[in-house]
Amino acid sequence: MNTTKKQARVAGRLYLLASIIGIFGLIYVPKLIVPGDATATADHVRTSETIFRLGIASELTGFILFIFVVLALYRLFKGVNEKHALAMAILLLVSIPISLLNVLNEIAALILVSGADFLSAFEKGQLDALAYLFLRLHGQSFVVAQIFWGLWLFPFGILIIRSGFIPRFLGYLLFIAGFGNVTSSFIWLLLPSYAPIIDRFTGVLTAAELPIIFWLLIWGAKEQPSRELTALASGG
Repeated sequence: MNTTKKQARVAGRLYLLASIIGIFGLIYVPKLIVPGDATATADHVRTSETIFRLGIASELTGFILFIFVVLALYRLFKGVNEKHALAMAILLLVSIPISLLNVLNEIAALILVSGADFLSAFEKGQLDALAYLFLRLHGQSFVVAQIFWGLWLFPFGILIIRSGFIPRFLGYLLFIAGFGNVTSSFIWLLLPSYAPIIDRFTGVLTAAELPIIFWLLIWGAKEQPSRELTALASGG
C-alpha cells in the first residue's frame, strides 16, 4: 500500500477512536447537571457514580489518544507545508493539558459527594453546592479548550487544500467547523444568555469536521508517485 495512503488511514483510525472514546464523557457528564439545583445534581452523581467514573476515564483516554492523532497528522502533512503542519499540531496540543487538568474538576466533585469522613465539618448542602460549582467549572473550562479545538482546524484545512492527495472540499469543511467551535466558545464567554440559541447553529457547523475523519479512515489518501518516478517523468 502507498505510504501516504497508509499514514492517512492510521491517522483516521486514531482520530475516530479518540473521538468515540472521548465523546462519552463529554456528552454524559453534562446530563447529570440540573441547572440551578445543586442537591439534585449531587444526587445524580451519587446514584450514577460508576458511569460518572467511566466518563472521567473516557475523557482522559480520549485526550491522550489525541496526542497520537496530532503526531500521525503531522507526519502525514509535514511534507505539504511544515510550518502549517507545526501550527496545526501546536494549536491542538495546547488544548490537551487544559482538557486533562479539567478532569480534576470532576474528581473534586466526586470527592465532595462521597461522604468521606474528613468532610464531616461541612454540611451536606455546602458539599452539594461545592460539587455543583466544580461541575460547572468543568463545563466552562471546555469553553476555553474549544477555542483551540476550532483554531487547529484552520491550518489543518489549509494543508488538506494544498495536499493534492485529499479532496479540497474537506479542507473548506474544516474551516466551517473551526469557525463553529471558535464562535460557540466566544458566545459562551461574552454573551452567555444567547449561547444556547447560538449553539443550535454552531453545533451544525462543528459537525463539518466529521467527513475528514471518515475519509481518512475509509479512503486514506490518493496514491502518490514515488520520488523516483516523479524524477523520471520530469526528465531528472
